[in-house]
Amino acid sequence: MDAILETGEDVEKSHFAPKKGSWYGRLSSSVVWVKVFRWEFWPFSVFYFPVFFYWMYLSIRSRSFFFFTSSNPTIEFGGMLGESKMKIFDLIPDVYIPKTYRLNAESRLEEVKELLKDAGLDYPVILKPDIGERGWMVELVKSEAQLVEYLQEIRVDFLVQEYVSYSVELGVFYYRYPDRSNGTVSSVVMKEMLSVIGDGTRTVAQLMEEDPRAQMHISRLQIKEPRRMKEIPERGVRVELVSIGNHCLGTTFINANHLINDKLIRVFDQVSQQIDGFYFGRYDLRCRSIEDLYQGEHFKILELNGAGAEPAHIYHPGFSLIQAYKDIIHHLGALADISRINRRQGYPHMSFRKGLAEIAKIRKYNREKEKKT
Repeated sequence: MDAILETGEDVEKSHFAPKKGSWYGRLSSSVVWVKVFRWEFWPFSVFYFPVFFYWMYLSIRSRSFFFFTSSNPTIEFGGMLGESKMKIFDLIPDVYIPKTYRLNAESRLEEVKELLKDAGLDYPVILKPDIGERGWMVELVKSEAQLVEYLQEIRVDFLVQEYVSYSVELGVFYYRYPDRSNGTVSSVVMKEMLSVIGDGTRTVAQLMEEDPRAQMHISRLQIKEPRRMKEIPERGVRVELVSIGNHCLGTTFINANHLINDKLIRVFDQVSQQIDGFYFGRYDLRCRSIEDLYQGEHFKILELNGAGAEPAHIYHPGFSLIQAYKDIIHHLGALADISRINRRQGYPHMSFRKGLAEIAKIRKYNREKEKKT
């Protein structure tokens, strides 16, 4: 079973698992209650509704509904929506990113195989849409058969990316005011992939029934990997079910703000100052270890998200809803301030008319991709 990460008779449950019998534990015992009482699973529109009023305040203060477009002048729409991942990768020095290539929606199997050969890439590789969000059509492709399946489904331009096997995956939020030489790291989230621990008797599907987070993904994985779902892992064996670090795909986000220190800030100052026009956003990356990251070594940036990025540590299970709103408001305030400074430095906010046209284009793209997939 190629998803086995670690073995041991005494593998413990994750430190953030709710205690049995506790109030939080009882509310975490079923999918229905989890979706009601654990706000990390609330729909985006529900969770962000109170934030809308602060957003309106910032828009009025900035005299623009699209003030955020000035935050990262070299990224389309400031990185709020609809930006090309490949165009962002083009801004980042090659030393910090895995090999990444863009292919059009009509690319055939032989073209992709030729690309892999020329690039010196072997399976597994990451495939994902050039424009997309929240884990849509992001796949770890481990074989030619899976590649064929992906090409049959994808109907938009997509990226082929070298798989980074480093064991630690993080989201590091960084921002810098344009009139200052140094910035700050304001949020760090550590990502724990969706997994189960075997008991030697039950199948993967049966083990997933034990955890509401995993239950939400049983149907999808039954279709995607039916054979694996029937396997019976040995006792104490942890099986990673999804290798993509996305909350929508079952990843648990762990508040890792305790990792923020001067070393980490120095590293991301150094990286960010080499990315023309970038001032606000979140790096999604993998590193060999935290100590390596502190030294600026052995890490790769998987994606860089701009104005639309969230301080993802707030999605830690049981994190205070009030504190989450405070953290979001803090970051939106920084976004508005950065945009205002950039505007004074010659990067105007997008006009209302152009902004509406951009949103219409993004909505059309989303409608088309839903029809095609």
